[in-house]
Amino acid sequence: MLLSVERINVSYGRARVLSDVSIHVNEGEMVFIVGRNGAGKTTLLKTIAGFLSPEEGTIRFGSDKVNALGPEEMALKGVRYVFQDKRVFTKLTVRENIQLAAYAAGVSLSEAVDKIVQLYPPITRFLESKAGTLSGGQRQILLLGRALIGDPCLLLIDEPTEGLAAGIIEEVFKVLEMTRRKVSMLIVEQNLAVVRRLADRVYAMKEGHIVAEVNTPEDIQNQTLLEEFL
Repeated sequence: MLLSVERINVSYGRARVLSDVSIHVNEGEMVFIVGRNGAGKTTLLKTIAGFLSPEEGTIRFGSDKVNALGPEEMALKGVRYVFQDKRVFTKLTVRENIQLAAYAAGVSLSEAVDKIVQLYPPITRFLESKAGTLSGGQRQILLLGRALIGDPCLLLIDEPTEGLAAGIIEEVFKVLEMTRRKVSMLIVEQNLAVVRRLADRVYAMKEGHIVAEVNTPEDIQNQTLLEEFL
């Protein structure tokens, strides 16, 4: 088991946001988290990534307990967080954005660029453009490519298709499909078409609790079942 989250509780001030949450991700799995806005999905990802600390419970990455580790230390362990807000360095070129990720991962710029071009060949047209001129979908693909530089073990991806047009969602889908089995992923996603096409397992959240685990291919393909959690 690559990631194990066992009965964690997380609060913002006096407000409990996560209550006794337990999930796990195996090596090579693509696991999705679904639920309505405010269910605690993003808080769960941020806690695993080290931006928040659980008050109770245990997070294990491999055999190591990682409750006390911050985001930089989790990144060094091979855990990368892709934010929901498609956050790129807008005043830098796409190549410079990739260069920063390459430096942090300890790989050459050419190797990093080649990796992203293999995932999304059209990006070659934008390498010298300011990242701020990219569309939302292009930014998302850049962020996914950057997160993959240095061969991480686990990607935590928050709402990768939110606000994107159907054609761009298909391009993001293809990037995720190309990387499945090469890296484990835990993805928060509201687009059930994407979930049904990619998920190995699905966790449903409601009001800070895990209320269901959908773990058979038949149930994952059951649109009505998944819609109940949204």
